[in-house]
Amino acid sequence: MEEFDFGMALPAPLAELLRPKSLDEVVGQDGLLGTDGRLRLMLAQCNLGSIILWGPPGTGKTTIARLLAGAADMVFEPVSAVFDGVAELRKVFSRAEARRQAGQRTLLFVDEVHRFNKAQQDGLLPRVEDGTVTLVGATTENPSFALNGALLSRAQVLVLERLDKAALEAILARVEAHIGHPLPLDMAARADLCSMADGDGRYLLNMAALLIDRPETPKLDTAAIAQIVAARAPAFDKAGDQHYNLMSALHKTLRASDADAGLYWLSRMLAGGEDPHYILRRLTRFAAEDIGLAEPEAVPRALAAWQAYERLGSPEGDLSIACLVIYLATAPKSNAAYTAFKQARAAAAKTGSLSPPSNILNASTKMMKDMGYGANYAYDHDDPDGFSGQNCFPDGMERARYYTPFERGYEREIAKRLAYWDKLRATKQSDNHTS
Repeated sequence: MEEFDFGMALPAPLAELLRPKSLDEVVGQDGLLGTDGRLRLMLAQCNLGSIILWGPPGTGKTTIARLLAGAADMVFEPVSAVFDGVAELRKVFSRAEARRQAGQRTLLFVDEVHRFNKAQQDGLLPRVEDGTVTLVGATTENPSFALNGALLSRAQVLVLERLDKAALEAILARVEAHIGHPLPLDMAARADLCSMADGDGRYLLNMAALLIDRPETPKLDTAAIAQIVAARAPAFDKAGDQHYNLMSALHKTLRASDADAGLYWLSRMLAGGEDPHYILRRLTRFAAEDIGLAEPEAVPRALAAWQAYERLGSPEGDLSIACLVIYLATAPKSNAAYTAFKQARAAAAKTGSLSPPSNILNASTKMMKDMGYGANYAYDHDDPDGFSGQNCFPDGMERARYYTPFERGYEREIAKRLAYWDKLRATKQSDNHTS
């Protein structure tokens, strides 16, 4: 049996072999690297300051940082916030300080910078401020949540875009130029390969590496490509930015009464591994906040779907969530109850501890009765209209209208009832004043 030579160098991964050698070769980031891109302008003005590169995986953050160092004539010092700590940073700062004394600048690249804790992020600040290093941090997390305010105030946040179809096609063309022949894919399979990458250039290169040694014919179709390569898992972090972004998208889609888009965002969340219990909790909240009394069955339906999922689990119970999404999207919408509650809470906070009017207080003791508790209370069921119109706000507080139902769904009926009671209240109060 042939022995393996452990001293023999292994071939570099395709992604490393095809890493861009200049900023002109970076694809999909024209907003930063185009003719009028922000990074181009910084370099042209010799004004490359500290920056945070924020974007999805596989969009070129590390490559851009490395190329920026070369373009700005800086020494590239990479560290990883996952593997490196304070000790490694001290070594970098020491080398950078020696270079600065010799007139050479240092670009400190911190990959996954959001994984540094507060103390580690604060530790970067003095060396950034005194010019020992120019910081380029890379993160897939929203910097406004993941990074300290002090660090953010000293660095510009630049957003990298998810690679579009044209950028992914450019990467495949680069692979084919490298190997000297087309990849063995028909047009549909080629499109599927780009879809599987989901905007991640590195992932596309890793999948293409599985195909470069296959014969040029026969060309692979979509079924064959699915057997060879696996789709990239959707970008999703249950504790991060995507968690909130997709939930926000689902919520606003339901508010817009778009059932089809609602099913899409639900599917994205489930495919990404979101906890169905979290989705159901938010959908129940939506039923109260955005539908309210326009469809009084909304909250019971949400709770019923939640209970059905509890009994069935996934995947069988996922259909109950889908049915709920369709129901909520197609139900009439009203935030009247939500708005009324906010206004009432604000009024309650403003008026403090005003006592209820004595007529609606229970006289549980003789002393309370002597103090007027319950005096002149009107029992609404004894009124011919079933409505007394008595004052239920604190004495000295003007009557307020918080709940104003819309002419939608069941709230149409509520609006008619309230208008009828308003007329009765005005009549009865006028009669009381006359008598």
